[in-house]
Amino acid sequence: MQARVSRVHTKPQELAGRAINSADPREECLPVTSKCKFSLSNRSGESAFVDQSPTQPTQQISEALLWHKMTQVVVANAQPEVILSKLAAILGEEFRADGCVISICTRHSTQHHVASWFGDDLTANQQAGILATYSTLEAATLDAGSLIISELQTRDLIPEWRSCSIGSVLSNVTRFQGQVNGAISLMRSHSHSWTKLEATTLATISDQVAVTVSQILLQQQVLKQAQYQSLIQELTMAIQNSVDLPQILKLAIDGTAQALQIAQGSVLRLRYWDPRHNSRSLDGIPKARVTVECQWQPEIAQPQSSSLTSETLLSQSFWVSECVVCQSAVSYAEPTALSDRDDFPATTEAAGIAPLFAPERMPSLLMVPLESKNKLLGFITLQHDQPRVWQPNEIEFAELVGAQISSAIIQTETLRQVESLVEERTAQLQQSLELQAKLYEITRRQIEKLREMNQRMDEFLSTLSHELRTPLTSMMLAIRMLREADLPPDRREQYLNILEQQCAQETSLINDLLALQELESKQVAIQLQKVDLKQVITDLSQSFDQRWALKGLTLEIELPPRSPALNTDLASLNRILLELLTNAGKYSDPNSTVSVKVSQQSGQQIAIAICNGGDGISEEELPYIFEKFRRCQGVTQNAVPGTGLGLALVKNLVQHLNGTIAASSLPTDATQSLETRFTVTLPQNLEIA
Repeated sequence: MQARVSRVHTKPQELAGRAINSADPREECLPVTSKCKFSLSNRSGESAFVDQSPTQPTQQISEALLWHKMTQVVVANAQPEVILSKLAAILGEEFRADGCVISICTRHSTQHHVASWFGDDLTANQQAGILATYSTLEAATLDAGSLIISELQTRDLIPEWRSCSIGSVLSNVTRFQGQVNGAISLMRSHSHSWTKLEATTLATISDQVAVTVSQILLQQQVLKQAQYQSLIQELTMAIQNSVDLPQILKLAIDGTAQALQIAQGSVLRLRYWDPRHNSRSLDGIPKARVTVECQWQPEIAQPQSSSLTSETLLSQSFWVSECVVCQSAVSYAEPTALSDRDDFPATTEAAGIAPLFAPERMPSLLMVPLESKNKLLGFITLQHDQPRVWQPNEIEFAELVGAQISSAIIQTETLRQVESLVEERTAQLQQSLELQAKLYEITRRQIEKLREMNQRMDEFLSTLSHELRTPLTSMMLAIRMLREADLPPDRREQYLNILEQQCAQETSLINDLLALQELESKQVAIQLQKVDLKQVITDLSQSFDQRWALKGLTLEIELPPRSPALNTDLASLNRILLELLTNAGKYSDPNSTVSVKVSQQSGQQIAIAICNGGDGISEEELPYIFEKFRRCQGVTQNAVPGTGLGLALVKNLVQHLNGTIAASSLPTDATQSLETRFTVTLPQNLEIA
């Protein structure tokens, strides 16, 4: 003989509790109703039970002995499930049955335990068939209170038993404190007329079994509460440790679904069109979109046609106004518990039921709101594939989980806002620091420029003072000498020439300053006229031949075959060439050549290049030679006369004629001196330019 405990998932079924017709049409066995404990036969008014007498050897069941054996089992074992299995074996052997099944169940349970014992006459396949169809017998027992079937030759009452090796059944419910908590079923493989003593003894023994069943139910309840408490603690620790929100949602929905043993669970979030309308105090249905944030399904393979995949669920999104279930849940602050598909709200023309809920596939639904300070954040949805009455402790547990999820969402959103604010403030601070750095750099450059300008001004004043005082000193000396009465005529002529020369130099300096100021203030008018460039250069070359004779300089002029005509300001052009040739002669090596090259450029432009060989201009000073009062260091050290206004005046005159000027100073292969080149580019027709 063998006994075992197994878990069976059953669903309540409504079964008729009528009698089963026996082979003899004159005799039937009626199930005992709540007012009757055994079945009666209609034959000649005799009882359906077989009376025991000395001439009819029937099993004598000692109720006291049976109580003693059951008590020993209860005392000797600590595990209620082990006790239940051994009680099934004791009852099966004492009642000489071929099988005994003790189940723990209630009318609203979705999962319960079954302890079974079978004799050696039943094969393993027969035992498996009996357990597979036991839910039908259990439902009939719970419905009638007790069930007595002596013969199962006609099996129309319970079609599932047609393939089972059951000939007769004696079954009774177990009650603890007035509540049904299980059932005991004795089965024989052949027809058997159960005696009144057997039925009475089973009814009495059921009280003892009910106590053991209640212990198992209490143990399950304690374990379930511990499981609830463990999940709440895990969520609390995850929130305190600032775990990522997706991980918290997955932990919450997975733990809740496994604790409540549901078929599907989801966390829904509401995305409001206008964030200001997220309060329950506003009338009407808010304009918000429902999205599946996290979802749980058991890892049991199901046909694709009958279930939605996780990816399909997570991709679902719909408006609250499109689903009557969401509209109902949004309207009430309490959890929404739907036990069967008939409890779902009726659809309208404007709104149906979202595919997520699918009442034909998931007939029971529990929706718990996620809230914080009257702000509706979303819902926890728990669904089951069988009709289910949601118990108060289950709803309370789901509300606790919802409160933890709401806290996690608010904490995450708050942290996100704080991080966003910190990033924004950091960016603003960074921009402010960058702006301050730019302002500091601008200020530094301005200060540096002011220092340079002050230095140049000091240099200019020093140079100007020298250039003014030197001629004045010569003039004063000449005047004193002319005051002498006995001065010879030739000396008098010499001193008068000195006066005239120094006076001209002073006049030239003043004129340069005035001209430069006029050019910078755009006060000089342009006098356009046709100019023969060849003639202008030739006239200038004649005057420089005489000046450069003592230094041994020669002037080379290179003109195109066809002399270009210019329409420009002749005075400005003459002054540009005069200053550049004067500079070239001043800084050229003795006995060298100064060249003037004229070339035709694209875009109706003329290029005039003036080159000389000498010490040249250093690379560091080259970018600044066109600035006012700027003189090269070597020039100052060698006491070359000048004010530093010549090239500044040339640059302003070139710009006055809408042209450009460039300078370079490069070494040559022939000599150790540098070739300094100034290139002036002017438009041929200034009027058009």
